[in-house]
Amino acid sequence: MTQNAGRFAELVREHQAMVFSIAFHFLHDSAVAEELSQDVFLSLYRELPRLESPSHVKFWLRKVISHRAMDYMRTIRRRRELALEQIPEPIGDAKLADPLLEASVRKLVASLPHQARMIVVLRYQEDMEPHEIGKVVGLPTATVKSRLHRSLAVLRGKAERLMGGPIR
Repeated sequence: MTQNAGRFAELVREHQAMVFSIAFHFLHDSAVAEELSQDVFLSLYRELPRLESPSHVKFWLRKVISHRAMDYMRTIRRRRELALEQIPEPIGDAKLADPLLEASVRKLVASLPHQARMIVVLRYQEDMEPHEIGKVVGLPTATVKSRLHRSLAVLRGKAERLMGGPIR
C-alpha cells in the first residue's frame, strides 16, 4: 500500500462518522447520506495532496459535505417523506433520555429552511462554534449568529404552539 493510500484510509476511518452524521442529520435519509459521504471521500482522495494539515482536512470535509447536502436538497425533484419513527438512527450514545422529545426536536429542526437547518446541525450536532460554521457554509460569523438566534426563536415558537404554552 502506498503512503498516500495509507494516509487516505486512516483519514476515512477517522472522519467517516462525522461526515455521515452531518449528512444524515441534515437529510434524514441514511442511503443518500451514505452516497454523499462516499462521494465526498472520493473527492478527498483527489484533493489530499493540496490539504495541508489534519485540521485543514477536517475543515474541508465539513465544508464539502455541508454544501453537497444542501445542494442535494435544492436539486431534489420529488421529495420522499418518511415518518420520523421510520428513520433509523446512526449507532451512537443517546444524548436525550426521552425518545418522544428527541423525535419532536428532530421534526422541528427538519422544518427549518436548508441553510438554517445546516447551521443548527453543525452547532448542536457537531458542536462547532459560530466562526467555524461561518467558514464551512461561507457566511460571516455575525450572520451565522443571527441566523442561529432566529432559528432558535422559530423553533421555540413552534415548540410553544405544539405544547400549548411558553417553554421555560
